[in-house]
Amino acid sequence: MSFGAIWSGNFLQLRSSFGSNHSFKLLRFHSSLIRRKVVDARRCILQPIATKVEGDNQKSHSKKPYGINRKLHDGKTKSASNVNSNKSEIHTFKAAQCPHLQQNPDKKVFDWPATIIVFDIETTGFSHAKDRIIEIALRDLRGGKNSTFQTLVNPVKKVSNSKIHGIKSDMVNRPDVPRFEELIPILIKFVRSRQIDGKPVLWIAHNGRVFDVPFVNREFNRCSVEIPVDWFYVDSLLLARQLLLPDGSKLASSNLPALREHYGIPLLARAHRAMVDVEVLSSVFQKMTFDLKLTVPALMDQAKPFAL
Repeated sequence: MSFGAIWSGNFLQLRSSFGSNHSFKLLRFHSSLIRRKVVDARRCILQPIATKVEGDNQKSHSKKPYGINRKLHDGKTKSASNVNSNKSEIHTFKAAQCPHLQQNPDKKVFDWPATIIVFDIETTGFSHAKDRIIEIALRDLRGGKNSTFQTLVNPVKKVSNSKIHGIKSDMVNRPDVPRFEELIPILIKFVRSRQIDGKPVLWIAHNGRVFDVPFVNREFNRCSVEIPVDWFYVDSLLLARQLLLPDGSKLASSNLPALREHYGIPLLARAHRAMVDVEVLSSVFQKMTFDLKLTVPALMDQAKPFAL
């Protein structure tokens, strides 16, 4: 099947699926790790967790246990006792948006070659060896119910660069915020719940080759857990450097704020928080790859194994 139909039907219209802002916000749970083996997501056990910690100065004082908070589009939250591991249904676009894909409405409209997940992390600094992840956010580009995941992470060390992302030490160095070793089984289970059977997972991060991917690798290695072999990644910064202006010149900058301005994407919250950057990159990515006429198979040809 030509991916042209998939591309025009999905990436050009991703804003249609971004309306669903369901997200998991994790803060505390129990898990068991298997040394040097890929964690089996089916063995993960979710326990009640405390209320979320969010915002620059907001603190949570509630001791009442909650399940994973699912943030709905209207801003309200509902609690769920565990992550739904069933595959969410693929978003079907309106007939008017994709008239060339209406030949048989009883069959699946799109055949995605991979599950594409945009992600971002915040850290205590820039050193892969010394610094730690303090926040992670993901978005499955197929959209739909439970398509996003985000959580603060307890680094068990002082956060000295709060001025960059607004995350302070007392927001993450808490017993109700998971350490990365506690987070790994939940993270894998979420990704597996979104993964299309028999298809790889393609992770997208801006400057991911230099920053995000090595940091995640370092955390997995520190916890003696192998990254799944069917995880791959593409650095969207390398794609952005291929963009040309109408006069044939390159963009003055390929960083995420510059790309957001280039495409006229509004910033609805503070930059340099993981989910905010994921939302921006998701919009930038679908516009950028359309401009570059990149299909998912073409992206997979450029992809590198996530495990370094």
